[in-house]
Amino acid sequence: MPARTVSPRWRWAIGLFVRAGLRTYFRRIEHFRIERAPAAGPVLFVSNHPGSITDAFIISASVPRPVHFLATVRLFRFAPLGALLTTCGVSPVNRRQDDPKAMATVADTFARCYDVFEAGGAIGIFPEGISYNDDQLKPIKTGAARMALEIEDRHDGRLGLMIAPVGLTYSAKDRFRSDALVHFGAPFRAADWLASYRANRHEGVRELSGAIERRLRELILDLPSLDHQRIVASVKQLYLDRLRLGNLIVTEPMAPGAEELMLGRAIGDALAHFEAREPERLAGFVVELMRYERRLWLLGLSDRTIGAIADGRMRRPGVARSALLAIGAPIAVYGWAHRLAPIWCIDWALDRFAPAENRRSQVAHGSMVAGLIAFGGLYLAAAALMWRLVGPTAAAIYLFSLPLTGLFAHWYLGQLAQHAGHVRSSRVLYRLPIGRRHLVRMRERLIAAIEALRSDYRRDVLGVTPPSAP
Repeated sequence: MPARTVSPRWRWAIGLFVRAGLRTYFRRIEHFRIERAPAAGPVLFVSNHPGSITDAFIISASVPRPVHFLATVRLFRFAPLGALLTTCGVSPVNRRQDDPKAMATVADTFARCYDVFEAGGAIGIFPEGISYNDDQLKPIKTGAARMALEIEDRHDGRLGLMIAPVGLTYSAKDRFRSDALVHFGAPFRAADWLASYRANRHEGVRELSGAIERRLRELILDLPSLDHQRIVASVKQLYLDRLRLGNLIVTEPMAPGAEELMLGRAIGDALAHFEAREPERLAGFVVELMRYERRLWLLGLSDRTIGAIADGRMRRPGVARSALLAIGAPIAVYGWAHRLAPIWCIDWALDRFAPAENRRSQVAHGSMVAGLIAFGGLYLAAAALMWRLVGPTAAAIYLFSLPLTGLFAHWYLGQLAQHAGHVRSSRVLYRLPIGRRHLVRMRERLIAAIEALRSDYRRDVLGVTPPSAP
């Protein structure tokens, strides 16, 4: 069966919806080295899978060419959704956990993908096979490698299929107005593994799968355990601004998200180095770090606040800021009054349809789809009622005001929480001067320890000798 193609009209309409949803849900989506994405010719985009369907949305909206994705056959069991996905060029793939008795249908899926490749098109696949709540890369399945090598084998290695790895990183994938980073890796030829595949098919597939996994790990912050993730996050919170100064990792201008990813990877590498070489030294630092964070938690404070005190930037909450928040309160209340019902609908839809085992990965696209229905439907219903009561002009102004004040209300709530936290922190710290000085000293000791670890790592691993003191 030939692959279904997306008509220009459908592609434009779907792209408009997807981009609108992404721009509403995410505060910022950064693209790093997007010039690496092949603009023509057969391409297999392979990516990590932290955000379920949102991952496909982001890749589709990032590259200037149609990308046909594979999706679990479970999505096609709901007939209207299956028809829409088929029209959009999405092909169903049966996984063993979906239906072990229907594994023979995988051959039909591959055949549709081969048609796309032979027409010079692009396929997107997530080799992990499923999206997870955590963001760590899981061992990838062999389907992507088998597909690539089989089509190249059919064309005697002359098709020119490129495999383009894409790393996706979310700052907080289950939080509205968070950030996302799309990191494109260097594409490589599938045919380079063809000789190994012909000599031993199983071994060739295994080698190419390993190469795909290694390249994906290079594009994301991939840490071996939750403990590593917590330590890296804590070090970044304490030291990221200082790490940006004079680092040897970021040597070219790049967006903040990409820079943070690179520096986070450097912290992870240093952590692994000292864990192997000087575990006692690292353990002592981690104990002190956890003690500092626990004291902050007990007092309801943040490292940002203690850093501001240490740098002399801490000020009492200003009257002007309080006045501005008071002035904006009526607009925020108006916006939130109209947001409550749609948000309740979104929460209900997520509770009803998102599986508990990977709920976090479902929030973004679930919020986009449910939000379109809930906000769109309820806002239009409210505007229709306003039309009947006061006429079309007032109803149009009213409808236009709803999304603007809704976004303002969301922003206002964040600012209000930040201001309230500042007020509370000021009261706690000015009432506990000894505790304030103790926290500052703890933070200074931690930063000094990080500086020493950084200096030793640069000397031992990067071969950079610190300048001698005058």
